[in-house]
This record gives sequence, C-alpha cells and structure tokens, in this order.
Amino acid sequence: MTHEHEHEETMPDFAKVGQPVPEFTMETFDPTEGGFGEVDLGELRKAGKWTILFFYPADFTFVCPTELADLALKHEELTKLGAEVISVSTDTKFSHLAWKNDERMMAGVKFKMAADPTGEVSRFFDVWDYDTGLALRGTFIINPEGVLASAEINYYNVGRNADELVRKMEANNYLKDHPAEACPAKWTPGEKTLTPSEALVGKVYEALND
Repeated sequence: MTHEHEHEETMPDFAKVGQPVPEFTMETFDPTEGGFGEVDLGELRKAGKWTILFFYPADFTFVCPTELADLALKHEELTKLGAEVISVSTDTKFSHLAWKNDERMMAGVKFKMAADPTGEVSRFFDVWDYDTGLALRGTFIINPEGVLASAEINYYNVGRNADELVRKMEANNYLKDHPAEACPAKWTPGEKTLTPSEALVGKVYEALND
C-alpha cells in the first residue's frame, strides 16, 4: 500500500478513525460494465467522493450474499449521498465475476467488487483473520479528504444492516457541512442535532425536546 510522501511520518500502521487513509488501488470486477478494472482511492478523493469499503469473508459463502444483496438495495441512496460503494474480499476478480453470475441473490449488485488476494488492504483495516486468510465483516466510511470517519467490524456469523449504513452516511454527510454540531442516537435528516458547549452540559434532554 502506497501513500503520499508527506504523510509517511504520521500514517498509522492500521486504519484509525479520525486519521488519514493512505492512497491505494485494488483490482475490481464491475458488474455494471461487466468487466475488470481497478479502484483508486486517490482518484476518488480528487473527485470529491466519499468511499465506503464493505469487507466480507468470501465469495460462494452463505451470509455474504445476503449482505451484498441488502447493500445493493441501498446502493442508489448511498450514491446520491456522494459515496462510492466498494465491496472487498480476499477472492480474485475472477471469483467475483463467477459468483455474481451464479448466485441469484447477487442479481441486483451494481457496485464494484474489489479483490484483495494478498490481504494487504484487509490487514491495514484490521479485518484480516490470520488463522483463515479471510476478511471479517468490516464497514469503513472514508470522507472526501481521505480521513476515516466511521469503522465497524463484525465476526463471521453476524450479518450487517445496510439501513444503518445509510443513516451513518447521512449523518457524516451532514456533519461535513456542519462541523460544530453532533448527531444524537438514531438521528436522521431533519431531526434536531446538538451543538456542544458549556450551556449544553446536563441539558441534553431540554435541547432535544424543547
């Protein structure tokens, strides 16, 4: 994984929320185009995109197609929020193509499917399982400045909910333009936010219910 020279002294060994993520590329299968290509984090930054990395253990498994099918249902919403959605596993791009074509649950998948066969990117995001060589179920949101804004990791046997990913993306997108504010639990667009200050200490109930 390569990154900008000026970040070499401060770049963490593992991804950390609130810290910059080094630029990297991965080979992909693109279901929309029907062919192979690559995803380049540096190019996504230049385009002002949010990046969502959706790691999963393996193609041709059981919980994974249910997760990617669920994510596919929210793909358009996430795209409208300015995000590039990329699923990632340690399988090859050839396996991604075969799985997409064989598994009926994957019929609606249009986002790029990235290949991390060496585990380099999975290790950086700390989802690499050294015992199996697979990636755990990790979801990461990187903002347009290349800073990791959100991280979630589940074990193999618990699938994720794309509705919550949309909610977190909506909140992060809002806060990018309103950095002095904070979003309370279950916040959705249009609801009240909080503006931390000495006046808010012990008065959160009043702020949300007045």
